[in-house]
Amino acid sequence: MATGSARYVRYILFAFFGLAVFYFISHSSYEGVRLQDGTFTKPGAPTNGQQQQQQQQGENKDAEKPKQAPQSDANRPKVGEAYNPKDWPMPLTPNEPGWDELSGIAPGPRMNATFVTLARNSDVWDIARSIRQVEDRFNRRYNYDWVFLNDKPFDATFKKVTTSLVSGKTIYGEIPKKDWSFPEWIDQEKARKVREDMAQRKIIYGDSVSYRHMCRFESGFFFRQPAMMNYDYYWRVEPSIELFCDIHYDPFRFMKENNKKYSFVLSLYEYVETIPTLWDSTKKFMKNHPEHIAEGNSMGFLSDDGGDTYNHCHFWSNFEVGDLNWLRSQQYIDYFESLDQDGGFFYERWGDAPVHSIAASLMLPKDQIHFFNDIAYYHVPFTHCPTGEKVRLDRRCHCNPKDNFDWKGYSCTSRYFEINGLDKPEGYENQQD
Repeated sequence: MATGSARYVRYILFAFFGLAVFYFISHSSYEGVRLQDGTFTKPGAPTNGQQQQQQQQGENKDAEKPKQAPQSDANRPKVGEAYNPKDWPMPLTPNEPGWDELSGIAPGPRMNATFVTLARNSDVWDIARSIRQVEDRFNRRYNYDWVFLNDKPFDATFKKVTTSLVSGKTIYGEIPKKDWSFPEWIDQEKARKVREDMAQRKIIYGDSVSYRHMCRFESGFFFRQPAMMNYDYYWRVEPSIELFCDIHYDPFRFMKENNKKYSFVLSLYEYVETIPTLWDSTKKFMKNHPEHIAEGNSMGFLSDDGGDTYNHCHFWSNFEVGDLNWLRSQQYIDYFESLDQDGGFFYERWGDAPVHSIAASLMLPKDQIHFFNDIAYYHVPFTHCPTGEKVRLDRRCHCNPKDNFDWKGYSCTSRYFEINGLDKPEGYENQQD
């Protein structure tokens, strides 16, 4: 009898517990994921049908209103259209309004400008890294185009990867054979012996044919490629570079509004063995074309004796922002063609960096060449890290100032400051050898 009574008591307890659980579930709220479409639905929120109805009603209301451009795009001048810089102030220092506005599309005009990269299909992942550096630090807010050049057709993978990373348009150009080959006046046997000799002397790239084609192309042809002819300014980017700081303003616009034709971040001495007669060819050009030599030029950057000899200083051309119309000018073309006829790209190993540097230093007034101290840059093996702690902190830089090459013994940047009468930035002494 006692056993039967205990069984009834357990039944009653189980029934009571079941009713309690049912009551709790039926009166509780549940935030769940709808399995059929993977959307998150909160109790009390509109159902999918209600959301669609509300969205449709909203769209109908919006259709009745005239669409307005985003504030950053409102009344922006078209590319190439004249504008008043005062109408579109561009913050160059942390004290100016808009300095910290680094999200969204930047307001203001855009220059007729492009990034340009010479690359092979096999460089795709190295250039992808460079693109992310440039986009994350600058171009995601400005959406400038990017021109890629190759002496072979770009493959589908290269185009797909680079197009997905660039915020502006991507243009792919194949270099014609005439711009990437030996000119007809070059003695092939003589050029071959030069390469063999340089290989024995272990001169960097001394035995490379493709490197010589590249240097000649960058010296005289990249700015005349069909893919480049629609632009006025360029920013050269190579594979595997790094940018260490945020760029708060538009360097293209800075160049235009301040009448700058050429710019750099690193400078150094060229390998003497690669350019033994480059200055001789340059002096011949200066004698034949005195009309191309600018007053107030930067001869002091190139020579310690008024032009009799070359000190081998040059701006490192793997980073340069420049004026394409200057490179297309008669003065620059005359210089390149004079050098090309002398054959030093193949009989020696003339690089595009000293060619660009000599041309800019002789043909431009010194105030048209600009040093971008605030663009922190790395290309193996050298680093430009802005001098001055405040400069680095204001731009959220992550480079080690001890790596800065600017004030080392093999750098020519001190010479640039001296010939322009510029004070070196505070703290430069701590970054010397």
